[in-house]
Amino acid sequence: MTPIKHVAGTAIPFGRKNVDTDVIIPAHWLKTITRTGLGKGAFESIRAEEGNIFDDPAYAGAQILIAGDNFGCGSSREHAAWALLDMGITCVIAPSFSDIFSGNAFKNGILTVVLPQEAIDRLLEVAKDQPIDIDLETQTVTTPFQDRFQFEIDPFRKHCLINGLDEVGLTLARDEAIRTHEAKIAAELPFLANVVAA
Repeated sequence: MTPIKHVAGTAIPFGRKNVDTDVIIPAHWLKTITRTGLGKGAFESIRAEEGNIFDDPAYAGAQILIAGDNFGCGSSREHAAWALLDMGITCVIAPSFSDIFSGNAFKNGILTVVLPQEAIDRLLEVAKDQPIDIDLETQTVTTPFQDRFQFEIDPFRKHCLINGLDEVGLTLARDEAIRTHEAKIAAELPFLANVVAA
């Protein structure tokens, strides 16, 4: 997982409320067994609208998405997080998120930032033509106009995102302790080795 400490630059001022995972990535894209290529299907129904924000060249390459309340509601598809990552999004800012989406986003290395609606309204306005800056270490979102919004994040999630640790990475970080434990068990209970080998 790629570490996230600081994300800055263009942000997509999307702002729609109650965007469910079927809007983020429609069901017919779920047949794939790989994470790559899903960005093409992300927000497909919205991209069908003329003049949609996702195909606006002004927001090409954006890593930040500013969304509305209850982002990621609906079914629990992990493909929604994969699709966002594949289109380059590493941070979503919204007033609230579905718990399942927020968990899937975290496990896939996407930072979800919860801010009050007033802050979201300001960021939507600024993002139309100015960059947004997110600092995970100080837990702040800032703008070139000296706006400064503080956000909360679970300390464990913050640690994992800053260090790029997913569940496999967390396990590998304990490699020495695991090996020590396995050696101790093998010495104390040698008969278990035969059971495992069989």
